[in-house]
Amino acid sequence: MTLYGVGLGPGEADLVTVRGRRILKAADVVYSPGRLSRSVALEHVDESKIGDLDFPMTRDEEKLRTAWKEAAAEIAPNARDGDIAFVTLGDPNVYSTFGHLRRTIHAFHPEVDLEIVPGVSAVTAFATAMGIEIEAGAGLSLREAANGASPTGPDRMILFKVTDAPATHEGLVEAGYEVTYGRRLFMEQGGTLVTDDPGELEERDYYTLAYAEKADLEVEQATAAFTREADAGRSSGSSSDEEASSNEPVADGGKTAEIERAEGCEHGDCGGH
Repeated sequence: MTLYGVGLGPGEADLVTVRGRRILKAADVVYSPGRLSRSVALEHVDESKIGDLDFPMTRDEEKLRTAWKEAAAEIAPNARDGDIAFVTLGDPNVYSTFGHLRRTIHAFHPEVDLEIVPGVSAVTAFATAMGIEIEAGAGLSLREAANGASPTGPDRMILFKVTDAPATHEGLVEAGYEVTYGRRLFMEQGGTLVTDDPGELEERDYYTLAYAEKADLEVEQATAAFTREADAGRSSGSSSDEEASSNEPVADGGKTAEIERAEGCEHGDCGGH
């Protein structure tokens, strides 16, 4: 039988993958390491299937190792007899607590089969949530920025764990970056916030990302020309296609167009026109 590490995505229940949802429903027990991942899992499975695990809020490595050994000792017997899921927000292999469980299971219970079910990570979902396009060929570095850290160097960076946005912002601006922040992106547990004002993020929150881009960075894709041409056409009041179509003769004197309009309205497609 198998222990599945299931990525739940960034937080909204309907962003769980189809495979992830199927595994959750088929699992005998679904273990959750925290309140947020538990709330997402409950959108897909009954509470009777949830197994909670207790992990202390500490930096003491010995206490953490003890907690992971106890969690593995509880999960392993169930995984030998049935299919078990361990859920985590985002992706199980991207800055996730599942890595600790995987290493502990491998060390003390090597007979347990493991399988990873990837999830949508906020590290990638940020682009959609913040309205940012990372163009083909563009470089993007992933850095941690906890406790006011301001990593610099790459032209573009996605920073996670931005727990002191004002301090991080100061260092990035001094280094010539433009910065946009996103808090709790695609998360039902707390309001999503996108802003370029670090003052709105003075309250610390682990689920805060930042996108930093060099202010003088200029990268243009080949298809950008289409946008310029379209904008120029709209600003002139009409496009060449519209002019051509207005002068094009109608072979049947317009009878086909009249029939199409009549049928469209008859079937409710005319939209009131």
